[in-house]
Amino acid sequence: MSLTEKQFSNLVDIRHALHGAPDLSGDEARTAASIVSYLQAFEPDGLICNLGGTGVAAIFDSGRAGKTVMVRCELDGLPIQEIGALPYCSTIPGRGHQCGHDGHMAIVLGVAAKLRNQRPTKGRTILLFQPAEETGKGAKAVISDPRYAALNPDFILALHNLPGYDRHQIILKSGQVNCASRGMRMKLTGRTAHASMPQTGLSPALAMANIIKDLAALSNAKTMNPDFRLVTIVHALLGEKAFGVAPARAEIWATLRTVTNEKMQQLTEDAEALCQKTASEHGLTLEIDYDDIFNACQNDDGLIVQYRQSARDLGYRVLNLVEPLRFSEDFGEYATAQNGSTASAMFFLGAGADHPALHNPDYDFPDALIRSGASMFYATINRLLA
Repeated sequence: MSLTEKQFSNLVDIRHALHGAPDLSGDEARTAASIVSYLQAFEPDGLICNLGGTGVAAIFDSGRAGKTVMVRCELDGLPIQEIGALPYCSTIPGRGHQCGHDGHMAIVLGVAAKLRNQRPTKGRTILLFQPAEETGKGAKAVISDPRYAALNPDFILALHNLPGYDRHQIILKSGQVNCASRGMRMKLTGRTAHASMPQTGLSPALAMANIIKDLAALSNAKTMNPDFRLVTIVHALLGEKAFGVAPARAEIWATLRTVTNEKMQQLTEDAEALCQKTASEHGLTLEIDYDDIFNACQNDDGLIVQYRQSARDLGYRVLNLVEPLRFSEDFGEYATAQNGSTASAMFFLGAGADHPALHNPDYDFPDALIRSGASMFYATINRLLA
């Protein structure tokens, strides 16, 4: 059952509207309200709002006993200034949908359009619009919401568009699929001095430079083997903008990335030890904290088999990945919820071999993927509930 031309055109309009008004992680109330209004037209049997913050869940129930399949997409945009001259470009300075979550929402609304006309023969389908994926906080917040336990999905499905691969190609990876990552923030504190007499103060400048160099040296990122580790310096700040003052404060932000959670623990310990040693050698105080924490993501092998068969039935080419992808996803949290009773897997949808990369300022989700994404989800739902 494919989308009609009218349904597809309507979903493209919705995608463009969402693209023009992106919300940032944890502040998606406006986007969520729009999603609720769109969902109501598809007549779900139940609607849960403010799930895990601003999340929305639409329930489509066959009325017959059976399994529950959940399909998850993301509500949030990014703090990136969009460039280009799209007629529907972001109207909010400094915000954009350069990850394609506007397209993912349109795809899942396409599944709602299909379910309105033909529900599965048994069981339930739940469409989840999750907040705060970009910060790694959204899935945990949804799972922690007391109402999530009643949803109790047996299977949870997701997708992500993937530039660099042929459009509509289905990219699959069993087992380990997304890296663990975390943001590490280091604050060094010394003592200010007049710039003419820096020896009377305690500047963190040299320590900061050494930490940046030594953190980068912790990387082993030539291949995606189990020992893969990557440290990326993303921000640094030293002192004040004053020529007469030798600085007392420095701040360094770095992103740590590994294939497994176990390797992340080791990399974190190594990075902390390095920073503590350097701060101590320079007589500085050190504070470390973390944000944007993502666990490694693992796909259920059985669901990958189902995706592969759905793709073949629909006539889409399948590519099997050998190595995990470097970027992180909080989708993996669902597999560990409720004592690990939920099977979860994400597939990837080729966005075009020459398409701008994710998080690039000129990225825009290809509208044509709405059809293939919705068809893949709907076919897999019916396979799981048949």
